[in-house]
Amino acid sequence: MENVVLTIHLLLALGLIGVVLMQRSEGGGLGMGGGGGAITGRAAATALGKVTWILAAAFIVTSVTLTIIAAQNASGVSVLDRLGDTSVPAPSAPVAPGLPDVDSLLPPPAGDTAPMAPRAD
Repeated sequence: MENVVLTIHLLLALGLIGVVLMQRSEGGGLGMGGGGGAITGRAAATALGKVTWILAAAFIVTSVTLTIIAAQNASGVSVLDRLGDTSVPAPSAPVAPGLPDVDSLLPPPAGDTAPMAPRAD
């Protein structure tokens, strides 16, 4: 269920980005130019404007839904309760993977044209 809502949420986000980018600029971005300010009337609602509102509302609904699902899946223990818990065993030392010999990774010296034989350690 969570994956379905997350997929819908991502599709809504991409659709919302696309619809906003397709809208016509009114030339007053960041308060520059355009003139008029509060005196100008409200622009007529276009189809893209309505689609933007619908996608935004659906995006908010899926955001709240994902939050509710995540809260239900969370364990009932607070992070602060886990800080005082000393019964957790210390993690064991990580084991380093086998690394290759450094000499086998280096190119041969400039004057040496013979191929390098693998070293036996």
